[in-house]
Amino acid sequence: MCTLYSLKTTQADLRGVFADTEGDAGNLHSLSAIFPDAFVPVIRNTKSGHELTRMRWGIPGPAIHGGGLVFNVRNTKSGFWKPLLKAETRCLVPATSFCEYAENPNKKEKKKIPTWFALSDKRPLFFFAGVWKQWEGTRGTKAEPVKGKHLIYAFLTCEPNKVVAPVHGKAMPVMLTKKEEWKVWLEAPMDEALELQRPLLDKMLKIVASGEKKD
Repeated sequence: MCTLYSLKTTQADLRGVFADTEGDAGNLHSLSAIFPDAFVPVIRNTKSGHELTRMRWGIPGPAIHGGGLVFNVRNTKSGFWKPLLKAETRCLVPATSFCEYAENPNKKEKKKIPTWFALSDKRPLFFFAGVWKQWEGTRGTKAEPVKGKHLIYAFLTCEPNKVVAPVHGKAMPVMLTKKEEWKVWLEAPMDEALELQRPLLDKMLKIVASGEKKD
């Protein structure tokens, strides 16, 4: 499960994804470590086009499973997630790399090794295929709670490719790298959009850093 990613790009780059992208996500600085509940940029549909805004990462899951925050969505056939797979509640989550944790080769050391994946060493922009909703309640930390209405999101996962599998064998995020894919995810009928829930080609992904202090 991916619970850490980074975004190192400009607001102009994000707004330039589509000619009709509007909105203002505020001052966007380099985000080297985005953890659950972070308040970060996403692109979503609006009646007039596309909007760059900020949302919090994590959607409260089904009550039957305890209602805890869900950050990655795998089962798109679930009745809980299907309503969010409509075009109006799909979004693009910008990223430049993501992290999974590898087993430590030192058997005596239990701490896993953070391993960062990107399209290249230059870490160009890509998007996770996300879903969002509006939710009312309290988010943030115990020290700094934020009460009220929130826009919240999670992103889809799929089978891992051969680059990710040795590090994390269960899943990898759904990565969209082409403008045509971005448009399909935001605008196409659900069945067509869900065809994008597949691993990125092995040759398109690489490990760009490994270890605590390399990213």
